[in-house]
Amino acid sequence: MGINLSVNIAGVIWKNPVTVASGTFGSGKEYAEYFDVSKLGAITTKGVSPTPWPGNNVPRIAETYGGMLNSIGLQNPGVEAFVNDDMPFLREQNSVVIVNVCGHRIEEYCTIARRLTEIKGVDMLELNISCPNVSEGGMAFGTNWKMTEKVVAAVRKVTDLPIIAKLSPNVTDIDVIAKAAEGAGANALSMINTLMGMKIDIHSRRPLLANRVGGLSGPAIRPVAVRCVYQVAGCVKIPIIGMGGISTGDDAIEFILAGASAVAVGTANFTNPQAALDVIAGIEQYMTQHNVADINELVGAAL
Repeated sequence: MGINLSVNIAGVIWKNPVTVASGTFGSGKEYAEYFDVSKLGAITTKGVSPTPWPGNNVPRIAETYGGMLNSIGLQNPGVEAFVNDDMPFLREQNSVVIVNVCGHRIEEYCTIARRLTEIKGVDMLELNISCPNVSEGGMAFGTNWKMTEKVVAAVRKVTDLPIIAKLSPNVTDIDVIAKAAEGAGANALSMINTLMGMKIDIHSRRPLLANRVGGLSGPAIRPVAVRCVYQVAGCVKIPIIGMGGISTGDDAIEFILAGASAVAVGTANFTNPQAALDVIAGIEQYMTQHNVADINELVGAAL
């Protein structure tokens, strides 16, 4: 039986429904030492800002049961370094390129969007309006529907690239945020970013992270992420890229049945560099076992 894994995300065709979560994969060059990253449906880059960001103080990583906490703070060398150092490699890959963009103010998101629109090889923009580890911008835009609407609408005016809004689970009603992003011109949604968490060192009696709180990711948050995708899929018409604790094909299928058209592998990349390939293989195995010819037949089947 022939199997179709290709999906259409906001008019962009991915050869399979698997990408990587921003901040867990760099821009792919390091992982290319372990596997052919062109086998991914899409490569989602680390967060890119207008100017270099130093990130938060260390320690900024902590292991937890079923996942990890991070408070990296979107450290990156800025958009020009990204264009010069990372884009040549990304252009050589036969995969969709999604650039995650971040800023302290709406004007900064617009500045990056304009710049990246000029760059050959950038296929989609993912607006990081949900990072919990920066003092300005980030989650401040993604936990208030009016701010979500403003930043998405502003970026929509300066680029013709498809816009993916990355949503935070740290809200009372994610439906409202999702609808605001869709109404303002987002072409797809990424769901979800990390949950707010903390770990305390019982010996020093102090928070383990220098930033005190961080973003919880990994298998521990998967049930929350699946619920968010399921909930939002019932109220928006744009595609959803599901993420949150995915490490196997079965995990990915769960998100797809909940309404995701594609998925992203994040924390699993740190323990298994080939996790995304394992997920692709697992999806194919599931489809073969259940006589499913087209991955799109499964999208939202549990709704």
